[in-house]
Amino acid sequence: MSDDAGRDAGPTEGRAWSTLSHLECPRCGDHLDASVHQGLCPRDGSPLLARYDLARVAVTREEVERRAPDLWRYHELLPVQGPEGVVTLGEGMTPLLAAPRLAADLGVGRLLVKDEGLLPTGSFKARGAAVGVSRARELGVRGLAMPTNGNAGAAWAAYAARAGLPLLVAMPVGAPAITRAECVAAGAQLHLVDGLISDAGKLVAAAVAEDPDRWTDVATLKEPYRIEGKKTMGFEIAEQLGWRMPDVVVYPTGGGVGLIGIWKALHELLELGWVSGRMPRLVAVQATGCAPIVRAFEAGAEVSEPWVDASTVAFGITVPKALGDFLVLRAVRETGGTALAVDDDELLAELQHVGSLEGLVLCPEGAAVVSAVRRLRGSGWIGADEEVVVLNTGAGIIYPEALPVRVGDGPGEVPVVAKDGRLEVRRG
Repeated sequence: MSDDAGRDAGPTEGRAWSTLSHLECPRCGDHLDASVHQGLCPRDGSPLLARYDLARVAVTREEVERRAPDLWRYHELLPVQGPEGVVTLGEGMTPLLAAPRLAADLGVGRLLVKDEGLLPTGSFKARGAAVGVSRARELGVRGLAMPTNGNAGAAWAAYAARAGLPLLVAMPVGAPAITRAECVAAGAQLHLVDGLISDAGKLVAAAVAEDPDRWTDVATLKEPYRIEGKKTMGFEIAEQLGWRMPDVVVYPTGGGVGLIGIWKALHELLELGWVSGRMPRLVAVQATGCAPIVRAFEAGAEVSEPWVDASTVAFGITVPKALGDFLVLRAVRETGGTALAVDDDELLAELQHVGSLEGLVLCPEGAAVVSAVRRLRGSGWIGADEEVVVLNTGAGIIYPEALPVRVGDGPGEVPVVAKDGRLEVRRG
């Protein structure tokens, strides 16, 4: 842990570093012991959620604001039991950027981009990895195993290496090549799978079953602490807005952990009295090539059905069946939100458009949420005077294939000029 990570400003003697109380099954309501490693609910196979004794939170918002600018500033609401348990690469407190030109283009009152691409390993997955790996090590887990669409594997590889834990990764062969390199660079045991993340998940589960003493499955929501790292996006948004909530939060949804986490975070802040008012309407955005949550939402279903032949350039949200789908749908409906899917061509055009307007090179998933805002504003679902927060979940440079640069003399191509030639500069 760095000297500054999680450091408090002022005395903390007698205070609980973490107020973690127990784990709870959101389906059956059972409470489980949080002091030992837990996977899924033994009664019904549901993901478990960490719960806190909020009455023991002795810190104030003002004290939090004086702490180091990382996600560990919220440690009373995180599961790691003490500063010595923290595994960190400096993650957290990403900028919440006003995008006035884009807001005007979309016709919304105020648009803010939470840019997660500035985190270690280049994506929001660093949040879940930081807390998940920290807690796994604290609980004595010996080795980690996971399927990934790319970014999560890259993040968990870095944090596992930082913690001195081995990591087994299964990644679809079509995942971004840069995330492969990140896994290899961090020493993970990487396997490329000729299939989707669901296929990779089956292979990981089989490997864990063969050697459960060595490997623990940390796939999305198969352990309860990744979501605790992701929820800090919700804490940061509220803090960066002066401890208030926006009207709408729009999120690219594959496994949906980030959306569930933001929903959970804002509930905790409301219960603490740190924010007040109405919860923002949460919007789950998927791609038309893989939209099981959208289909379930439109059908009024409580869970989704597996999406057949899933395919989209927004690789991070290519999840045919999310383990926590019922929680995503619950969060969207409870907040009066919605779910919609956008086309690949639409989001790729948006990616380039946003870059030219605001200088932000979004990941495809981030571009998808901007496309969704355009649609929702066009239908009137988002009002002209509303404040909207969109999540850019990763750095666009991880996906160079999404913005190919074609060299040549034709329209849309980048010319090569002789060193003694002349630049033909476009006007307007």
